[in-house]
Amino acid sequence: MIFIKKFDELGRDNIDQAGGKGANLGELTRADLPVPTGFVIITDAYRAYVADHHLDGQIAKLAVPTDDPAGYDDSSVRIQALFADQVSDALRAEIAEAYAALGQDVPVAVRSSATAEDLPEASFAGQQDTYLNVRGLEDLLVAVRDCWASLWTARAMAYRARQTLDPATVSLAVVVQQMVDADAAGVMFTANPSNGHRDQTVISAAWGLGESVVSGSVNTDNIVVREPDGTVLSSETADKAVMTVSAEQRTQQLPVPDDQRRQPVLSESDAAELAAYGSRIEHHYGAPQDIEWARANGQFYIVQARPITALPEIEAPAPTDWTVPEPTAMYARASIVEQLPDPLSPLFADLIDPAVTRSLQSLFRELVGEDIIRDSDVGLPTVNGYAYYRYSRAGMGRLMWKSPRAFRMLFTGTMAGRWRDYSHPKYRRIVSDWTASNLTEMSTDELMGGVEALVAAAAEYYTAVQTIIPVAATSEVLFTWFYESVVRSKDDPPAQVFLLGSDSEPIRAEKSLYELATWTRNHQELAESLLAVPPQEFLKRAAVSDDPVWHEWHTRFEAHLTAYGHTVYNLDFMNPVPADDPVPLLQTMRFFVSGKGADPYERQRRLALRRDEATATFLARLDPARAKAFRRLVHWAQRVAPMREDALADVGLAWPQLRRMLAEVGRRLQGADVINEPDDVFWLHRSEINEGLDSLADQVEQRKQLWRGERRATPPQLLPKGGWGDVWRRWLPAASEEQTGDVIKGIAGSAGTITAPARVLGGPQDFGQMQPGDVLVASITTPAWTSLFAMASAVVTDIGGPLSHSSIVAREYGIPAVLGTAVATRRISSGQLIRVDGDAGTVSLLDGAEQSRIEPVAKGSPRRKIIAATAGAAAAVGLTTWLVRRRKS
Repeated sequence: MIFIKKFDELGRDNIDQAGGKGANLGELTRADLPVPTGFVIITDAYRAYVADHHLDGQIAKLAVPTDDPAGYDDSSVRIQALFADQVSDALRAEIAEAYAALGQDVPVAVRSSATAEDLPEASFAGQQDTYLNVRGLEDLLVAVRDCWASLWTARAMAYRARQTLDPATVSLAVVVQQMVDADAAGVMFTANPSNGHRDQTVISAAWGLGESVVSGSVNTDNIVVREPDGTVLSSETADKAVMTVSAEQRTQQLPVPDDQRRQPVLSESDAAELAAYGSRIEHHYGAPQDIEWARANGQFYIVQARPITALPEIEAPAPTDWTVPEPTAMYARASIVEQLPDPLSPLFADLIDPAVTRSLQSLFRELVGEDIIRDSDVGLPTVNGYAYYRYSRAGMGRLMWKSPRAFRMLFTGTMAGRWRDYSHPKYRRIVSDWTASNLTEMSTDELMGGVEALVAAAAEYYTAVQTIIPVAATSEVLFTWFYESVVRSKDDPPAQVFLLGSDSEPIRAEKSLYELATWTRNHQELAESLLAVPPQEFLKRAAVSDDPVWHEWHTRFEAHLTAYGHTVYNLDFMNPVPADDPVPLLQTMRFFVSGKGADPYERQRRLALRRDEATATFLARLDPARAKAFRRLVHWAQRVAPMREDALADVGLAWPQLRRMLAEVGRRLQGADVINEPDDVFWLHRSEINEGLDSLADQVEQRKQLWRGERRATPPQLLPKGGWGDVWRRWLPAASEEQTGDVIKGIAGSAGTITAPARVLGGPQDFGQMQPGDVLVASITTPAWTSLFAMASAVVTDIGGPLSHSSIVAREYGIPAVLGTAVATRRISSGQLIRVDGDAGTVSLLDGAEQSRIEPVAKGSPRRKIIAATAGAAAAVGLTTWLVRRRKS
């Protein structure tokens, strides 16, 4: 049997023989690219070795997939030990002949080449091992066996499990390639991996061998070249302190000579020449490539190429200019940022601004009893795509003398009662009326009229919800202040004990999901399928199955979506709600079905029992005067605290129907060749929704690129910078937007300290990445995120205050929370070890951090918390009161 193939005998059709790396090197060689010579020990050799030594059964028993990454460590050690025996005489002879053809004991690089590696859908880069500067036949044979064994490293097995690849189907070839004694080497991407631009080649370069660049162990020069003209767009020269070079035994790291450390590795002409090779390779494969290169004696060599598997979509540069159109007005992100953390889609921005303007005018009219707010006084415009409440100076001045009545209405329960008895029922009625409509019989204008009506109803409801925040905020803050200052002794429980254990809509949604998971666990075949089958496939099967158990599961799940599927991850209606895309819910249900989740009924029962016992104890212990004040304050806080979560959870009631209506409009515009996909309707302006228009596909793509660039920005909480709104800036609970160092400061949201890996999630599309025990790191969390709290060990957000959803729910789950960091999702990487201190309001980056540098920050004062929590629709009222106090002082 032939176990050796030369590079020029292989091509992209030989992956099953040569693995991804070997097949690519053969393809590049046959394309006449400068590839160092070599050969591949094909997968048949690996299979023959396994068969000769009867390893199949032993490997199958040990390589059982597990949800615990650490569970692979022991199996890996035991499997790799099985590859200690010598290869057969026949294979030894073939390898010796092929190696001798390269030269007398020529140094070679020995690299693994798996059959599921370097493919368009999964690169598997770095999952198996590489051995450099291998010399002599005996050294080569050892390296070959070590390569085979590296198919079963813990990281490789865990990676394959995440990619749902059957361990029994993978095999390994070994690439043996003549070493290039490189004076420089690096990596080249033929599309820009940071912004997705396909006409930009990005080159990383360092002195010495390239493995140190691939592993990330050395600093590199970074060059961006525009193709096809070879113009260097940018060049950054690093301080390259060390380099990897050949040694007597493999390789070693040496200091870079002083005269080279800050010298560029490549000239502009070198970079253009290398980019031209990249362009040839991309053209050959028909897709952007990740290429490893080396240079020796002035000649460039290509030592590997693979598809780029995670190339982002093209984006415009992030904005840096935050100039506002009306410098005398105050632009505040305030509470609405919890629902709109990202730049707005064009259609949503067009519809929400006038709707919010009208709803705010109506609110202020009710609060102060007259029409003193004009169209020019309030609104919800965008700055660099981000929504801001805008308040004019004139409007604030007219409100100043009316604030006493407004505050009486807010804090006597008038507005809370109005939400419960009027706003909520009205919103439900409007949504119900539109849901009964036959969409196919409506014209496009009628559909858009319905969309506008639903957005207006939602804006009116959301504004009503904002009036509940001052009551909920004040009740909790005043009780906490009274308890800490007047009641609490040294060994007494913290104030939050008295405010936990209440039911709210997000908690009820969690209980509903838990009930379904418990029911599922009692049906073995169904439960096993839920855990093993991809979520989309499972949902499709459940929807069409005739099996009574599957049908019952589908009925119960649909009932859950009917009750709770309208909760929004993001208020912009371009984002699906759970009713549209229930896959993220299945990730949490899998967690419950596997038996790892705590019973939410029991958790809430224990919290409520502790709350009630603590309340009774203090009422019996206190003197009559303090007992009376304690009773009034604690009962007030316990009554209104859940109200905010109940109200916020229903903001998206209209969204399932609204998205169905826009989907129908989108299908019609697609049919008229105005847009390419139905969902492109979200990227149109309201004035453009007309079936008679020419194609807007190019404009849609440009707007998407602009939005992606805007999403990289960190919007200031208040604008204009340096304007009159700065008098209020110091009262907002926002951390610095320019934090550096190993400690990120935020707002203490829920007590406790935990050290665990971070999991940075951008939205529901990432929920499947969450692992039990991870720290949930997100821009914001809304009620729709609550299902993840059962899996999280802590919560960290960019946005939010002490009474935001993240804080309230984290306390119910008993996990630490640090909120309003402004930079967490940009500074923290998934998998990074962090320490979350929910008492100090800090997040420490432990990978390489110095513990002595941790600087605790004080919790916010009660006054600061009240102003922060009331900053939404009541922002104008809060500011007016502050100004009145300033005048009196």
